[in-house]
Amino acid sequence: MRVLFVDIDTLRADHMGCYGYYRNTTPNFDRVAEEGVRFDSYYCSDAPCLPSRAALISGMFGIHNGAIGHGGTAADKRYIGARRMFKDANDNNNFNYIFRKAGMYTASISSFPERHSSWWFNAGFNEMHNVGKSGQESGEEVLPIALDWLERNKDRENWYLHLHLWDPHTPYRAPAELGNPFADTPMPDWLTEDIFKEHLKLSSPHGANEINMFNDQTFPEYPRHPGKIEDMTQLKEFMDNYDCGVYWADYLIGQVFDKLREQGIYDDTAIIITADHGENMGELGIYGEHGTADYPTCRIPMIIKWPGCQAGKVDSDFHYHIDLVPTVAELLHVGAYPKWDGQSYLPALTEGASCGRDSLVISQCAHVCQRSARFGDWLYIRSIHDGFRLFDREMLFNVKEDPHELHDVKEQYPALCQQGAKIILDWTEEQMLKSESPIDPIWQVMREGGPSHTRGHLAEYLDRLEHTGRSEAAARLRERHKDEL
Repeated sequence: MRVLFVDIDTLRADHMGCYGYYRNTTPNFDRVAEEGVRFDSYYCSDAPCLPSRAALISGMFGIHNGAIGHGGTAADKRYIGARRMFKDANDNNNFNYIFRKAGMYTASISSFPERHSSWWFNAGFNEMHNVGKSGQESGEEVLPIALDWLERNKDRENWYLHLHLWDPHTPYRAPAELGNPFADTPMPDWLTEDIFKEHLKLSSPHGANEINMFNDQTFPEYPRHPGKIEDMTQLKEFMDNYDCGVYWADYLIGQVFDKLREQGIYDDTAIIITADHGENMGELGIYGEHGTADYPTCRIPMIIKWPGCQAGKVDSDFHYHIDLVPTVAELLHVGAYPKWDGQSYLPALTEGASCGRDSLVISQCAHVCQRSARFGDWLYIRSIHDGFRLFDREMLFNVKEDPHELHDVKEQYPALCQQGAKIILDWTEEQMLKSESPIDPIWQVMREGGPSHTRGHLAEYLDRLEHTGRSEAAARLRERHKDEL
């Protein structure tokens, strides 16, 4: 058995052809989707990068594994403590170890562990490759390692390879020789000039005025990544450059698929294509960032081509990415670990049966502190810390009719807000009753000064708002966050 896990950082599902995108960004991924099962309502339980991979690898919600942020206590997974034996049972039962237990040789090509000092990610791998640039590398630096690995292991019958590319992640860095394949293709029509002009007035780190989070600094080595967006022409170029990153990642992975075909093993190789999170490209006034517990950030692609399973199918049920862990364990006949929070959806792969969840709770604690409920056509967002974006405490969106979150309809549907709040409350109580810690880590983040990406930046951001014509937003922000000054 051979399994290739394609991990594309910051890949929005709706910017892929197989998910209905009008641009031809992912022809190679689209072909795999035709050969396997595409999951349409798939979400990371915890965002962004570090929390998402901590949840996926551990099979546990962030409220249980503790790693829900990018700094402070919440940037590390919880220790087992006094019950720890000679080896860490959580690491010995993580996603990577499933393949080891199934008798497979395991390898990873990724700089993620170094970028976030998240070395637990390597648990279970026989072999690790890191180009050493902490995620700043472009995919053409990674591809030769992957092709060489496949060549060296062409006679090995049982392997699992994790292959990770960063190209759709900021700063957008597709090589100059790619040009812009989308120069003559219009940008998405939902983001009108009137909407964009309103975004220019917002207090919004990683907004149009501050692509670099709290300032408009540019970097000569990343010409595709501007410091700010001032007009619709620049906005189209910015969106084109994100899509170039998606296209470049697909093009490179296409060469990996070609290598498998050349070796005569493509048809018998299981392929999983997914992402850690998506990317806001104007939604909620945020550009080029994945800093909220909302639809564009937390909905992710999941495509599974597995020999002997369904082909050309679409599953529309709600699933978390942590559900992959018990599902793969069943596929490989490996016993389940009692601490996994994931729920297997094996019947969806083998029979096309419906076996999803009624609702989901998704979390974000690196840029904001939010928990959100996804149920029916609705997304209910509850903000504990707004990340200096002046979000209302509650927001409600019909993401079926309004996937770009233009219309907060909480005033029209108070009963749906109550339903969303109850889903979050019930979920939190259920998880805390199962938790071995008395601390909900979202409150630990708040007690340590709020989301790690906001700490120490309020004064400088207030100054920037006041000097860029947004003094009204600065006054509101100063009043709301006066305890952080």
